[in-house]
Amino acid sequence: MANGFFYCEFKLKKGVDEAEFLQAAKALNDGYISKQPGYVGWRQVRDGDTWADMLMFETVQHARDFEANSANPNELALKFYSFINMPSCRARFYDTAAMHGSAT
Repeated sequence: MANGFFYCEFKLKKGVDEAEFLQAAKALNDGYISKQPGYVGWRQVRDGDTWADMLMFETVQHARDFEANSANPNELALKFYSFINMPSCRARFYDTAAMHGSAT
């Protein structure tokens, strides 16, 4: 069960092909993020031109460890980052405070 979350909000660079971006995001998740300790799942959402990744981990410490261990980006991460307006990124960590209803 996911009790720790890494949330990162960002905007894409102007002129980015969204289909290519989504392919790069999936490749990064499948090839690296999903293999990290405590990984539970990933959701990518958007509101207009603002996107967000919600990475779910067993604990918030797993989420923090993921970020710390990702300081030296691999080829998949560099491809993903090439689509993002990096100064627009805002990242936060969250713990589960309460659960209501179904998370499916």
